[in-house]
Order: sequence, then C-alpha cells, then structure tokens
Amino acid sequence: MTHFDRRTLFRALGAGAGVVAFSEADRAQAAALEAAAGPAPTGMKWDKAPCRFCGTGCGVEVATDGGKVVAVRGDEKSPVNKGLLCVKGYHLPALLYGADRLQYPQLRQPDGSLQRISWDDALDLIARKYREALDAKGPDSVAMYGSGQWTVFDGYAALKWVKGGLRSNHLDPNARLCMASAVTGFMSQFQSDEPMGCYEDLELADDVVLWGANMAEMHPVLFSRILESKRRRPTVRLIDIATRRTPSSEYADLYVEFRPGSDLALANGILHLLVKQGKVAQAFIDKNCVFKRGEEDLAKIGYGCSGEQAERYTFNDTPKDSSFEEFKSFLEEYTPQRVSELSGVSVAHLELLASIYGDNKRKTLSLWCMGVNQHVRGTWMNNLITDLHLVTGKIARPGNNPFSLTGQPSACGTVREVGTLSNRLPADMVVTNPEHRAKAEKLWKLPEGTIPEKPGHHAVDMFRAFQRGDITCLWVQTTNPWVSLPNLHRYERKPGDGKFLIVSDVYPTPTTDRADLILPSALWVEREGVFGNSERRTQQWNKLVEPPGEAREDAWQIVEVARRMGLGQLFPWEGDWHEAMFEEYRSFTLGVGKDLASYAQLKSTRGLLWPVVDGKETRYRYAGGHDPYVAAGRDVHFYKAKGYGERAAIWLRPHHPPAEVPDAEYPLWLCTGRVLEHWHTGSMTRRVRQLHQAVPRAYVELNRADALELGVKSGDRVRLESRRGAIELEARVDGRGQPPRGSVFVPFFDESKLINELTLDAMDNISKEPDYKKCAVRVKLAEQRT
Repeated sequence: MTHFDRRTLFRALGAGAGVVAFSEADRAQAAALEAAAGPAPTGMKWDKAPCRFCGTGCGVEVATDGGKVVAVRGDEKSPVNKGLLCVKGYHLPALLYGADRLQYPQLRQPDGSLQRISWDDALDLIARKYREALDAKGPDSVAMYGSGQWTVFDGYAALKWVKGGLRSNHLDPNARLCMASAVTGFMSQFQSDEPMGCYEDLELADDVVLWGANMAEMHPVLFSRILESKRRRPTVRLIDIATRRTPSSEYADLYVEFRPGSDLALANGILHLLVKQGKVAQAFIDKNCVFKRGEEDLAKIGYGCSGEQAERYTFNDTPKDSSFEEFKSFLEEYTPQRVSELSGVSVAHLELLASIYGDNKRKTLSLWCMGVNQHVRGTWMNNLITDLHLVTGKIARPGNNPFSLTGQPSACGTVREVGTLSNRLPADMVVTNPEHRAKAEKLWKLPEGTIPEKPGHHAVDMFRAFQRGDITCLWVQTTNPWVSLPNLHRYERKPGDGKFLIVSDVYPTPTTDRADLILPSALWVEREGVFGNSERRTQQWNKLVEPPGEAREDAWQIVEVARRMGLGQLFPWEGDWHEAMFEEYRSFTLGVGKDLASYAQLKSTRGLLWPVVDGKETRYRYAGGHDPYVAAGRDVHFYKAKGYGERAAIWLRPHHPPAEVPDAEYPLWLCTGRVLEHWHTGSMTRRVRQLHQAVPRAYVELNRADALELGVKSGDRVRLESRRGAIELEARVDGRGQPPRGSVFVPFFDESKLINELTLDAMDNISKEPDYKKCAVRVKLAEQRT
C-alpha cells in the first residue's frame, strides 16, 4: 500500500479524481461501488448495522463481497430512517478504506519517529506504565478518555477496568463536550437521564420548535421526517429559534433570532407570559411537579476559566425547595419589554411563542442539541425548555415532549447508559451514592470500598491535569481531543515531559501526533458492536469484515491490558465474550426502568426502545398506557424521581450573561459548529473523496454588512483573532449559513484550521460542558499571498 502524510493525502483528495493515489484496495472499493449502482453483483451478502456517524441511529444494510464492504443502502425495515440515508451515510464504505489507515501498533522514539512494535509489546508497555503511575502517585495519576463513538462493549470494559480495577474515577468521554448538559438537565428534573419521547413525535407534533438546532444539516434524516409531516398535514408549524439563519431556517414557518447568550431570558420570558395569561396546567402541576431553585450568585458560580477555576472547576450546585408562588414572583422581572431588550426578540414574537406552548389543543415538540448544551448555563437552559413542557402539561404524551438530540452514535447507549462519565455508573447510578457503589461492587464481585466515592476529572479538567502533570498516564480512544478541546493552546506537549499518552484510533490525527504509543483500532463493521441512539433505541450489529493489518477492537485492547495488570477477574469470559459481557451489563438495567432487551433479541431486531419489559419496547416513558412501570389508571408518573416524591422538578433559573462578550477590541461573536458533509473533527469524512471535495476546508461566514465595512468579499482570506489565538480562513458571504451583523461562524472539522485555538474554555456550572458558541473575536483582511 502507498502511504501518505495527512496533508498530502487531503490535498490529493481535494484536487479531484485525476490526481488521487489509491491502494489496490481503494481501487477495488471504487469499482465495487460503481458496480453496485447498477445490477447487484452476484456474491454480495447483506446484513444490518446502525450508521457509524451521528446519534440519529439510522439503519443501514451493508453489502460485503470478497472480504470488503462494497455497498450500503438505507434499511427499509428500520423504524428510524425507513430506508433513507444522508450524504454521509451513503458514503459509509469509503470511511473504512482511506489510504493512511492505521494498521499496526507504533511506539514513538526519542527522536520523534514512530517504530512498529508487536501487540504483545504494546499491551505489556501500557500495563507497565499504568502500574508504575499507580505505584508512584496512586489512582489520581491515571485516566482514560473515550467517546460517544465507543460501542457498549468498549465503554463497559473501560468503566469496569478504570473504576473497578484501577480504583480511579478519572474516566470521561468527549461527550462531555457535546451532551453533558442534557444529562444534567434530565437528571435534575426527573432523576433519570434521556428523553421520554421517541422519533414518532416528529410526525405527531403540531408545532415543532427548534432551539438552536440546525437539523437540516446536523440531523437531516430526522429533519426530513418533520418536512414530510408538514407535507402531509399543512397545519404543522416549524419554528426555528436561533442566532443565525441556516438551511433549517429556510423551511421554518417562523424564524426567531436572538442575541447570543440571551436564550435564558427568552425562555423565562415565555414562562412569564404563560403564567400571566393563565396558560399553565395547574392540575397537572399540583399532581406531578415540585419546584426547585439552586445557587444563582454569579460570583460564587463563575465560568470555570479564570482564577483558581482555570485549574480545576468543581462548583457544585446547592438545590433547595421552592414553590409555585415563588416561581411566579421569580418570573415577574422577565416582562416582554425587558426580555425584548435583552434578547432582541420582538414582543410580538415572544407572545407568539407563548401562544404556541400555551395552546393545549396543539401538540408541541421541542428539539435541541449543541446550541443549548454547549453553553455556560447549558443545564439551566435544558431545565427551562423542559419547564415549558411541565408547566403546560405537554410532556410524556405522544407528540408533546422536550427532546434532546445527540451528535454521536452511542452518546446515549454508551456514555449515558453505561455510565462512562467521571461521576456515573450504569443505569443512572452515581459514584457519590454508597448504595450505587455497593450494587456495582456486588455485581462485579469486588471488595466493598473498591470504587471511590469522589467523582473524577471531567474532560476539560482531565486535560488540564495531564498538562500540569497530575495525571501521568492517559489513554485516549475513539476521539481527537487535540482538535476538539477548547482553548487548545493550553494542552501542547513538550518532549520528555514525563507523561505517557496512548491513543487508539483508525487514522492519523493531531492527537496521534502527540501520542507516545499509537494503537490501530477496528472500525464499525470490522467488529461486533452495540450502539444506543437518541430515542433510547439499542441496536446490535455483527462483525462483517476483517479490519486491516493488525487493527483490533477497542474493548479487546482494554481487556488485554487488564489481564496483563493482574485484573483478569474483571473479564472472566473465554472465547467470544460479547454476549456474556452485554448480559452482565444488562443486569444493571433490569427492574429499575432502564431495562435493555436481551442480546439475542437485539440480534434479531432493528433495535428496541428501553425499557424493554417482557420483550416489549416502550415508546413513551412515564406515560400511562405506554410505560409498563406506570400503574393502570395513571396518566403520567415520574416514578424515577424518588428524591422528589416521584414528581418532576420545575427549576427557577435566572438569566446570566456569557463569560465573554464582544467589545471595542474584539467586536464580533464567534460561533462554531458542523456542516452537513463532515462529522466532528473530520478524521473520517475528510478521507471520503466526495465529502472532502464538497467542502475541502474550513471557512468563516460573515454578515454582508460586516463584510462591506471590513472591505471583505467572498473568497478573500481573512485573519480571525481572539484573546487566545488566530487563524486565517476563506471568507464566505451569503453562503448556506447567514449570521446576523456582529457575528461570525466557523466549522471545526478542518485540522489544518484549528478554530479551537480561539475558543474559550468557559464551562457550564453543573455539567462542566464547554461553551463553543460564544466568545469575542475580530476579523481583518489577511496579507494576500502572491
């Protein structure tokens, strides 16, 4: 096989088919894909799998021939996508066959070069490095960082090894950067994570409200279901609440633009009107809800990015009881006039939004993703959106629900359900609860007191601790933090820093560039797996092809290291252990309202929505007639909220300003995000020629008035600067996204244009999720190249 460095490869991919160098495997793959477009070649074998990309969980049929994946098609039997795929899904086969695929373990030498080593040597080295760190500095010196791309097997193996074997809670995922605020939102209101509704709500709702979610690009298959519902029922309305116009806005019946960071005021303004106008469901509230209030003093809370908080951010909220009367008094200051001044939303639009949520004859579905979660008060904003549904009784009913969307294929199934966060255990359990620790220790056959009670480092603090040297041994799997972390300049490594970094991945990345040891991982259908999607659907797939070279499953890597450390009792299974491991994990979920289907049932279906009781899935949690945990005769029952008397919590959450706002020196807002064609940091999609050619490089979107004032036109190179860093980008004016005056937008998929060198590492006070959507920058024409 011909090998390329990443920059050469991407230049070749972007230049067109005539200059792309392929291995023989790549040529065979291209020929097979062309053949699949016509009559199906004989010998192809088809099997099911979920898509490898976002959290939608589309069903895919995968064709193999000659030991290769040669074609995919949307799975018409899948209730998620019903045969449809997005542009990334249709190009799934190509992500397996990039020319620079990692195939062998490699150890970095003193001169910076990489040397191929055997798996035995690599695994022995990892075991030795972890043991040396534990002996020298204890469990606080070791950590593991994973992602929502981990399968359930990967995440469960990591959880058991780190928390049960290493006796450390320093385990966290990249999902901390994208959906942690949704977790803390659901947990603080229902004491159980994940939405109560399902994708059927997309067709059943009369009003669909997008809160900062560009679904047309980020969740296009789900967005198509909304548009089809609008086509079938012209009375369906789509409302887009956002800080910039996107392709989603073009389909909206109402576009409501608010100033960055003012959404807390906006939501409170809607609640104010609902209470003033008597549009609250008082009987529902009295029967099913309690009121809560937390710490609101900005000086005590901070933003996690300055002073002592810039080293470790450990703020803990202090909830206290409240009441409906206090709720009404709290909302008094959020008058339409004041909210309009704060947000820029007209009083008329505020009243219209209140009428939508307050109309009990129409069903309302709220959808959100990163715009709400990546927020210095993301938990609060999650709370307020759910408050809108609780106070109106529009919840836990078909078509009436708050629904958080996720960006990774198993952010729900692995991170949130398995519990690969620094404070969690499986099935909504947490390390701070002694009963939860005892249950895990019993199931894992561990001595009492094995699992620490103190939560470990969350993602940002984990890398701060690694940079300081508090953590000396860190293993990163299935993620690319040296592109995705905010304020990237903080984390540069120096040669001979005394720390050891292991990275398991499928392609070279800026993160593997910083690794001491690189391990090649099996990808997607090169291994057996289970994902869990945004609607609580657990999906299983079989291994369909062999991985290239010596690439191996991430879970296998963890199990083998554990055995070399003398922790083999954690993984006692011989041979193919996938079903045995899953059934052990599943035992945590049974009887507590998180019941997963058996492995055998998952193998024979297109996934099932938990809780699965007596073999039957649950489309609507907490809903009478749907959820088997709700007694007959009850309409709604929030049975998981034991600490609230089995009622949901309505939270009082005030408006707080962002951590950084534009000023005379840095006069523009910066927002970052994704584009349709690429996924996250682009390490896979940029190796798919068609996707890379469609959008080969990052750019900055400017408002036309700002561009005129700056003397910038589309195609010009501009310099974008914040207080933390600077990059040069191509300007786009009136492109697919159109920011308002005073704002710019940059996608983060391009590793050669690291926008996160400019972003601020301010965090949500409860979830510790960074705010990638709001910081201050300036733009000027760059010196033009000759």
